[in-house]
Amino acid sequence: MVQIEDFDKVELRVGTIVQASINKKARKPAYKVTIDFGENIGTKTSSAQITDLYKPEDIIGKQVVCCVNLAPMHIGSVKSEVRIMGTESEQGVVLLTTMESVRNGDRIF
Repeated sequence: MVQIEDFDKVELRVGTIVQASINKKARKPAYKVTIDFGENIGTKTSSAQITDLYKPEDIIGKQVVCCVNLAPMHIGSVKSEVRIMGTESEQGVVLLTTMESVRNGDRIF
């Protein structure tokens, strides 16, 4: 079991996708996604394997839930600074979003 103190170390925030394009150098199909987390965090990039259900033009402007305090990693030519949260479902990865529009950078708890 995970203790609450460990869970509290994970920083989940809401951001708005502002750009999305194919990550051409990724081993598995993925998009390079740029997400706006507001003034305090700024914009961050991620490589996301969400190509089964989403086209780049369909996700621009969508708010998504992301983990923003993981160590960055390189996926293909993309420095992935955050991890976009989603479900591993039968139909592919389904993005976690908000039901209402919220301020970019709002913390999930």
